[in-house]
Amino acid sequence: MLTPEEIESIVSQGEGYNAELKVRLPSKIKEVTEEVCAFANAAGGILLIGVDDNNVIKGAEINNQKRSALQNSLREITPALNCNFYDVSVKGKTVWVIEVPTGTQKPYTVSGAIYVCQGPNTQKITSVEGMRDFFQQSDRIYFDEGPCHQFDSSKDLDWMEFATFREDAGITSGIPDEQVINNLKLTLPDGSFKNGTVLFFGKSPESIFEKAVIRCLLFDGLTKTSILDDKVFGGPLMQQYRQTIQWIKGKLDVRYQIEGSGPRKEVWEIPEIVFKEAIINALSHRDYYDKGGRTTVEVFEDRVEISNPGGLVSAIKPSEFGFKSHSRNPLIFGLFERIDMVEQVGSGISRIRESLKSQGLADPEFKIEGIFTVLLKRQSKSSEKSSEKSSEKVPLKWETYKTLIKEKAPFKVNKSQWEILKMIAGNNQVTIQEMAEKAEISTRAVEKNLEKLKTGKLLDRKGSDISGYWELLPD
Repeated sequence: MLTPEEIESIVSQGEGYNAELKVRLPSKIKEVTEEVCAFANAAGGILLIGVDDNNVIKGAEINNQKRSALQNSLREITPALNCNFYDVSVKGKTVWVIEVPTGTQKPYTVSGAIYVCQGPNTQKITSVEGMRDFFQQSDRIYFDEGPCHQFDSSKDLDWMEFATFREDAGITSGIPDEQVINNLKLTLPDGSFKNGTVLFFGKSPESIFEKAVIRCLLFDGLTKTSILDDKVFGGPLMQQYRQTIQWIKGKLDVRYQIEGSGPRKEVWEIPEIVFKEAIINALSHRDYYDKGGRTTVEVFEDRVEISNPGGLVSAIKPSEFGFKSHSRNPLIFGLFERIDMVEQVGSGISRIRESLKSQGLADPEFKIEGIFTVLLKRQSKSSEKSSEKSSEKVPLKWETYKTLIKEKAPFKVNKSQWEILKMIAGNNQVTIQEMAEKAEISTRAVEKNLEKLKTGKLLDRKGSDISGYWELLPD
């Protein structure tokens, strides 16, 4: 049984993929049974009756007749599901609790229909094809719910990433980490951490799941003949997302608008929200059972392609694509939802299309079979003209800058410093690690040279260490 403190903790975190709050028992009791069935077909969950939409405990009365009716309704779930149903007094108010385990005999049905959780909603699967697919895949559809016995939370869990998640999710700091882990159902009854937990909060999930990374590639021209940049980002999923977004930003055209006296606004050639939706979609819905494929971001002169293993899930018909959602990984999807990285279920594709349209860009193209791919077209450019422009403009700008440096530098610029300045001239978001690798010196040496260049007013850093950029001075 849950304690009053545990109930308050769940209420403070609000509804999610494993928590449902109701101010009273609905007149159609079967609605509760359907939600319980959906929890059983996913990761289990807690349904609290006596809590309003604002996460305020109001208390609720359920007389013996209604209680009996609810228990009889729950017995309609097949196979039989053992749920705990009881009341708890929380600060003088009665809250009714239904504890739903993750079912061991999936799929569970009510009146012959399968119910599944889709974000905060319950979806009914009625078609013969949908049911057949669910039966066939129910033992593998939720990779993120499986146990990861190799994971040792004492040394492998990234507690800083977990703390950031708590803050972003608005989880009260007074709640112990162990209780949050329990409330979010990040572990199994035997205490082992779930695969999804490892992917979301592990320091190095790729050490266990080798392909659980994002590979980012920049190509010269329109084909994959020549690779200009190749990066692989691992670590917790949100870290992969942040690093990928920064990498993409460094490869696209980004201009700045100054409106009034406010801060300048970044305008990407393809809206940043498009990449947010596409990358979070890839991380949430990719088939992690596929050990031969990685999520990839490929940047060409005329397009960007974002791909992930696993096509459209079988529960969604091609005609429903973009309007309905069914995650392969409900735990991961639910965690992204907690921190507002995903919004209304099934609306991400629409936001991509609308964002592109608002900027006058071409509609995206989707491949939904085999490997799911979204293709985003860049501003049309002639390959030949772009190449000529690149070969003329960059050297000219660099040569001009070199002349200015030689005239105004208060000290003699050494070889490493020249290499660093040239890298920045080509990419003002180049990282210290990249500088060290290309200049063949240590990161500490790079930092010392950067500091000297800044002190000599030959270089400046704008913005934060993560999202900022380098600016050459004088320019």
